[in-house]
Amino acid sequence: MDKLQRSIYIILFMVLFFGGLYFSSSFLIPLALAAVFSMLFIRLSGFFESKGINRGLAAAFCMLIFVFSVVLIVGLLYWQMGSFTENMGEMKSRLGGMVTDIRAWINEKAGINQKQQQEIVKGQGEQTGTMVIDFASNLVSIGVSTILVLVYMYLFLFYRSHIKRFILKLVPQNEKENAGDIVHECGHVAQKYLSGLGAMIVVLWIMYGIGFSIVGIESAIFFAVLCGILEIIPFVGNLTGTSLTVLSVIAQGGDSKMIIGVLIVYGLVQLIQTYILEPLIVGEQVNINPLFTIMAIVLGEFVWGVAGMILAIPLLGIVKIICDRVPSLNAFGFLIGPIAPPKRRKMFGRK
Repeated sequence: MDKLQRSIYIILFMVLFFGGLYFSSSFLIPLALAAVFSMLFIRLSGFFESKGINRGLAAAFCMLIFVFSVVLIVGLLYWQMGSFTENMGEMKSRLGGMVTDIRAWINEKAGINQKQQQEIVKGQGEQTGTMVIDFASNLVSIGVSTILVLVYMYLFLFYRSHIKRFILKLVPQNEKENAGDIVHECGHVAQKYLSGLGAMIVVLWIMYGIGFSIVGIESAIFFAVLCGILEIIPFVGNLTGTSLTVLSVIAQGGDSKMIIGVLIVYGLVQLIQTYILEPLIVGEQVNINPLFTIMAIVLGEFVWGVAGMILAIPLLGIVKIICDRVPSLNAFGFLIGPIAPPKRRKMFGRK
């Protein structure tokens, strides 16, 4: 009976925990993003402080570098968007021809004539006003969340020693050293993962840019930057970027050779990324097996949407460090960690 009650309590706790994350997402998402991103600048802030700069000014310098990096990436996308929009007229005409062909195919296969299809589209068009209002509200929400992330990041960097001392006060005296090591390792892992991911994205920009240019895609740099940025979301991001590139090639009137070329570039880049870039640049800072990586991404999307997918890997890496350092949670750290290679049996007996 005790085991049954304990299992019920654990399930109830998990339901309440993830339910709380879901319903408080508007408050927790900016906080979690700021906490993870601020870990990326802890070492840089410490470097500024070692040069005699006070902590407040050092945190402000880190924030300026972060904002400048984001503006640089957005500016690069906007600059390449100019060459992309130059071909929009031709792409619209081709898309119009494709829509006509699709309507004819639907009429032939499903028996829905063009008049009925227009009525369906008209019914959907009545919701356009609501969609515009929702888009505007979402845009305002994103702007407010961005400001909150920046403010939280600055405050996390400024009060990081105070927060660490608070965490140490929560644990018994004989566990303070272990707790301090856990806090240090969590910050180190998030920092290494994010910095390695940023370096890998830059390399992916170069490889995708060269590959798409060789294939002959219009606005190749734009799609290279887009595919690289989407790598922030593991598994899903690269598939999404490649799918958008293929759809753009089709809209540009590209033939099957160009589509195959895009897929070949994607396959080669993924091979280089998996077997060379990730081991060398990102490394094994987040030792999580693929099963729980995918589960974390799916759960993150369910609870917090795109932000949850971005935060899933670093947060799960932090959870694994805690599980590895707390004896009662070692089994969970082992479960989500990589599979250890099996030991080879000795040919002539055991020792």
